[in-house]
Amino acid sequence: MLTPTLFRSPFLGGFECSTHRRHDGRRLDLLAATGHDRRAAEDYRCMLHHGIRTVRDGVRWHRIETAPGRYDWSSVLPMLRAARELDVQVIWDLCHYGFPDDIDVWRPQFVDRFARFAAAVARLVREETDEVPFYCPVNEIAYWSWAGGDMAMMNPNAQGRGWELKHQLVRAAIAGIEAVRDADPRARFVHVDPVIHVAARPERPEDTGEAAAYTRAQYQSWDMTAGELWPGLGGRPELLDVIGVNYYSDNQWYLGGGTIERGDPPYKPFRAILADVWERFRRPILVAETGAEGDARSPWLEYVTGEVLAAVEAGVPVEGICLYPVLDYPGWANERHCPVGLLGYCGEDGQRPVHRPLAEALRRQQRRIDARRLQTVRVA
Repeated sequence: MLTPTLFRSPFLGGFECSTHRRHDGRRLDLLAATGHDRRAAEDYRCMLHHGIRTVRDGVRWHRIETAPGRYDWSSVLPMLRAARELDVQVIWDLCHYGFPDDIDVWRPQFVDRFARFAAAVARLVREETDEVPFYCPVNEIAYWSWAGGDMAMMNPNAQGRGWELKHQLVRAAIAGIEAVRDADPRARFVHVDPVIHVAARPERPEDTGEAAAYTRAQYQSWDMTAGELWPGLGGRPELLDVIGVNYYSDNQWYLGGGTIERGDPPYKPFRAILADVWERFRRPILVAETGAEGDARSPWLEYVTGEVLAAVEAGVPVEGICLYPVLDYPGWANERHCPVGLLGYCGEDGQRPVHRPLAEALRRQQRRIDARRLQTVRVA
């Protein structure tokens, strides 16, 4: 009953670590913008206080590789050592949309440079901790390919090149996995992408086939990594490890636009989406991102937890649920305060305020999981 075998707690905390350049050329650095890079130890202690012993966090490639092959670890060592000292397990994102400015993402050198960077990170982590390391090689390949390759919303700010960008990011992920494994064969990987459901509008049943094809496309980067699609990219089944699924309230929509809301006839329960992923890949699953804004935070967590528990009861091996982002953050496009986290911005006293409704909802769900686990043990 949601008893993680890979992670230390059924709920994880995710620190927003995007580092991409927007369409206007401005570089984002969410670890700096939220202050997490300066107060990682305090933030990790807060996670422990709330029963969270595993987190998602990031290394910032553009900050670390100051020149080709030259690495400055000053931005990541305090985080790595804080996690070690507090016994917090970390899934490290190696590339969360951003890369150094001197790299052309379209060239083969992007793949080579990323592989060398990933290996260097793995060697550093191996030297700093005895724990089995976890990495997300390239975050959200599907979303990045769409946003950066088709919609010009982020680097590389292209249009009509999403498929090409997806191939390149998969190549980089594969090269990164192999380089990390060469440096540390213990390493495990979480392959993170959104899960979606697209449906035809009731008045347009002729769109059903196209909507279904759009839904199936969500699997492409995982299929490529496993060598089931475009095997010339170098994918192989043993490269695909933990499937990280990102799921929010707007991950279901009608073909052509418009969110499918819970309660609408075409809405697909999250448990069914999880079951589809399990049936296709037969890999352990992590809900790698989920959350909501404002007052929707608590009911959304309750919904997702209930769906995950139902999926687990049906035999789907879900390893955990990551609250993401676990800190409030400034919006990508306009820097507005996005109230999404368990914790808020630091106040004048240097402390992060706790969003009490979400904290209480988290405790309820933790007790719910513990009670079901105890019931399962008693029945056994």
